[in-house]
Amino acid sequence: MIGGKISNNLLNIMEKGNKKTNKKNVKTELNKETLLAIKENQQVLDMYVEDVDENLNMIGKVGKNIKAIIPRDEASSIVGEDGLVEEKYIVNKKGKVLPVCIKDILENDNEIELVMSKKILELKVRKWMYMHLKPGVKLKGVVVGLKDYAAFVDVGGGVTGILKVQDMSDSILTNASDMFKLGQRIEVVVKKYDRDTGRIELSYKELLGSFEENVKKFKEGDIVEGVVRNRIKTGVFVELMPNIIGIAEHVNGIEYGQKVLVSIKKINLERKKIKLIIIG
Repeated sequence: MIGGKISNNLLNIMEKGNKKTNKKNVKTELNKETLLAIKENQQVLDMYVEDVDENLNMIGKVGKNIKAIIPRDEASSIVGEDGLVEEKYIVNKKGKVLPVCIKDILENDNEIELVMSKKILELKVRKWMYMHLKPGVKLKGVVVGLKDYAAFVDVGGGVTGILKVQDMSDSILTNASDMFKLGQRIEVVVKKYDRDTGRIELSYKELLGSFEENVKKFKEGDIVEGVVRNRIKTGVFVELMPNIIGIAEHVNGIEYGQKVLVSIKKINLERKKIKLIIIG
């Protein structure tokens, strides 16, 4: 990475697989010759966005003092019905560092100015995904959206995958915000990838460990804190930790999401069941 760091590993994987990438450039001065090589190889630079103008162009700099602009039509590969990049992909970017590629290099009075593009990067990421992405691949990403039924995770270059609540944990969740928050960095596993539509379905619970692994942290007679996750006729489901849930008899006044103190009455390894007693 030149001029800064990229936090998610998908771009790092792409860079490692790109034979044209010259790692010696990392600490090299960003002169015109170097920038031309970076542009030719579609390497990734970090751009700091200082402002967004009235035309929704992002203005900022690359490196210490190279002026840079991301025109609105280069802010994303996704456009609205009017053919323009939607404001939501632009307006919240002021003060942030964005991974981008060089679209053009301009010279004004011997001063270099760069036209940058997130669109090029997104298309580069999508091309890499088309060739390499498959179920089981682990990715690092950032939670960029939350709904009752799912979290939306940016896994690189503005490409977003969906993480449904049923794929977050074996616990029964009613809202994705019960487990994640906006801006949280998480590791996920690709569950499904549709090459025709580009849709990515993600999973998280596989990374939490199996029942057999996690239950070793508990023993019968332990008193621990848990979170109420569901109520049915036969009892109350209490989450002891992600992917470990037990059932207790009904207690009046217990609500979803409430923290409770429980005693572990019985652990059945064969049936993967834990019986609990709510004591407070």
